[in-house]
Amino acid sequence: MNNNSATSPMIVSFGEMLIDFVPDVAGVSLAESYAFIKAPGGAPANVACAIAKLGGNAAFIGKVGDDEFGHMLANLLKKSGVNSDGICFDKDARTALAFVTLKADGQREFMFYRSPSADMLLKESELKLDLIKQAKIFHYGSISLISEPCKSAHMAAMKAAKQAGVLLSYDPNVRLPLWPSPEAARDGIKSIWDQADFVKVSDDEVEFLTKGDPKKDDVVMSLWNDNFKLLIVTDGPEGCRYFTKKFKGKVNGYKVKTIDTTGAGDAFVGAFLQAVAKDPNLFNDENKLKEALEFANACGAISTTQKGAIPSLPDKAQAEKLIKEAK
Repeated sequence: MNNNSATSPMIVSFGEMLIDFVPDVAGVSLAESYAFIKAPGGAPANVACAIAKLGGNAAFIGKVGDDEFGHMLANLLKKSGVNSDGICFDKDARTALAFVTLKADGQREFMFYRSPSADMLLKESELKLDLIKQAKIFHYGSISLISEPCKSAHMAAMKAAKQAGVLLSYDPNVRLPLWPSPEAARDGIKSIWDQADFVKVSDDEVEFLTKGDPKKDDVVMSLWNDNFKLLIVTDGPEGCRYFTKKFKGKVNGYKVKTIDTTGAGDAFVGAFLQAVAKDPNLFNDENKLKEALEFANACGAISTTQKGAIPSLPDKAQAEKLIKEAK
């Protein structure tokens, strides 16, 4: 963590932190896997670590179990340079676990153990609201909307951020197995759609939310809301597309040897939020926006070249090197 990160604008991530168990061999089902590697995860926590790794000022708010895994995760955040003042420990519930299978192409399937897990039990009264109000950006997903009391805490945190003039960043991170049904997921994810200043969705998520072809701009634009400053669609190795009130376009991705795509979107989001925190005017300047997205694409690409979400997060030098080599 560099010394000036504490003075740079703070980005607060809210939501779940858990342990992903990733098979040591790719391309086999959970049943066929012999051994699993313990990998810290949870999208909002990954984003916080991504920001800290790039020298940014990141904080995380969420709940883990008062168990070995929970303390391991909290310590990992601290070690990564993330402000962990907003982490609570639940005496009665366990830290969430997810078993992840890696298919041969690095894509994933999930099996979750959350019945209920500590992250779902975060209460509004446990929120560090002062931390949220100090932020430049408040970032969240949709998993924290699935069940109470966490949903109410999420809504209260968003409201406090909005009232304090904080920018709201939303990456829905669709995880269907966690929702009661696909319809419930669609409704839940869209229930806070109009609140965000910017939203990042993957091409698969566009398809899920619209039931249309994500390659078509008019399908993507059906997700547009006039409160948005920016809508980003990530297209995996192809790069990303951006849509603002004034302009839209595409930024190409980078070709790398992909091993595990877990956390690639989070590396991308962290890098992008770090750029926005430094220069909130990005939304109005297409060249600056493209530059930030180029850097975010590079961070996303590098993160797929190693197993696990957090260990594979790049630093600034690695991303700049990839961009330079590609040119």
